[in-house]
Amino acid sequence: MRADLLAEPVEGLDEALDAVDAFDRALVDGLLRPRSGGTDGPAALARAVAGTPLAGRVAEAAGKAAAGAAGEDHFVALAAARTALLGSVHDALLSRVEEAAGRSRDELAAPAPGEGRTANLLAAARAWLSDLARCGWQGLDHEVVSGAAEVVSAMLPDPSLRRLAALVDGFAAELAASCPGASAERFPIRRWADLWSRGMLLTVPGAAGAPPVSTADGRLLPLGIDVQEHATAAQAQVHAVFEPADGSPSRLVRASVSVPKPDTVVGAGIWQLMRPHMSLLAAAGEGRSMELTAMPVTAEGDLVWSDEHARPGEPAEAFATARVALPTANAPATAPLDRHPARIAVPVFLEGYTARTDDDGALTFTVAGLELPVHTDRIPAAGPLTPETVARSSACIALIRWDAGTFGVQPLAVETTVRKKVTAVHAGAWAGGTADKTGLRAEKAATDAAKVLSERAGRLLRK
Repeated sequence: MRADLLAEPVEGLDEALDAVDAFDRALVDGLLRPRSGGTDGPAALARAVAGTPLAGRVAEAAGKAAAGAAGEDHFVALAAARTALLGSVHDALLSRVEEAAGRSRDELAAPAPGEGRTANLLAAARAWLSDLARCGWQGLDHEVVSGAAEVVSAMLPDPSLRRLAALVDGFAAELAASCPGASAERFPIRRWADLWSRGMLLTVPGAAGAPPVSTADGRLLPLGIDVQEHATAAQAQVHAVFEPADGSPSRLVRASVSVPKPDTVVGAGIWQLMRPHMSLLAAAGEGRSMELTAMPVTAEGDLVWSDEHARPGEPAEAFATARVALPTANAPATAPLDRHPARIAVPVFLEGYTARTDDDGALTFTVAGLELPVHTDRIPAAGPLTPETVARSSACIALIRWDAGTFGVQPLAVETTVRKKVTAVHAGAWAGGTADKTGLRAEKAATDAAKVLSERAGRLLRK
């Protein structure tokens, strides 16, 4: 990998992010009665997209916002401009990573149009989001936020609206926790602006069209597992190389499983909740390939996993896959609404680096003279991989990410020397089960917690 390319400046990057930040700050005060300087945000978006097909609509929206007279269509235009700017940042950064990795990218076909029979519910969600933009985060109160509840209840029964319903529901819960806004000391400005703009665009009929889905036949070679855990939910995403049976070029794919969980189930215990839903987890943990037959896969490289379309294959060591198959695998395309710098997670193989741990515990890899921060906070507690193991490693399978203005790496697996023997340590090594004492204790605790919850639920139902 040509890591030196990641150090070169990206033209226009700072200007695009400055425009986004200016608009995000305007949302703090609200767009109903912009305060001094509050009109700079919409105007910055208008200047940034001048000369693009959005220019006319965004300029009009910025003018209306400055006068405190912006309507729903104007908010949609501003959300589109913000999303387009972050999309351009995503594309520029991703192109730089793929150039450094020597990788090409698939083309994305147009999504299937969404159904139009839910226009009234989309309009209701758009009206709630518009009210948020008018009052701003400092003007939040429970009356404004509670308006989402009825909208979410109406959308949830419709599968085509659940994506938007989940976003609105989660967004409203975060806002409610900060009410009243006037007494809040600070806000997650970028995050809430991301949720607001994404929600606004999802209310546009057809925006949430289903991505094209085909079928995959061939061999799947797991690289590693990215685990994300919250108090009431957990997700595991397997990154892998897919080798089509027809001999066409191999490609990078992902397969994900998400489950709700009680907050008492932590660490390795989460695997118990996810294993029944995806046999791929056990294969990845055991270092085994999977043979796929007619497995649904989107144009974005996401396998719509079904165990009916998969069977265990031959042993496939992840580091052998990373050294041999990963460099030639094509990257999947990215859907328009998913083009955001926070979504960048590109699998790469690194070796020949030096690791350094600062006095404050921050770990850095130096690759071909470039210092890459190591995101040790993303290493899950549900596996044997630790920051100390990463610091002693000689090779690494990682995800390249971009955060706080710089590229960094999230380790999925490393090679390190244990008793004079090179050993592979994977973040998802316990996905299929473990004999490790720490993992066994967590699994037992999860079993006990699930048993207690089941008994309590049974008593409640009997009453």
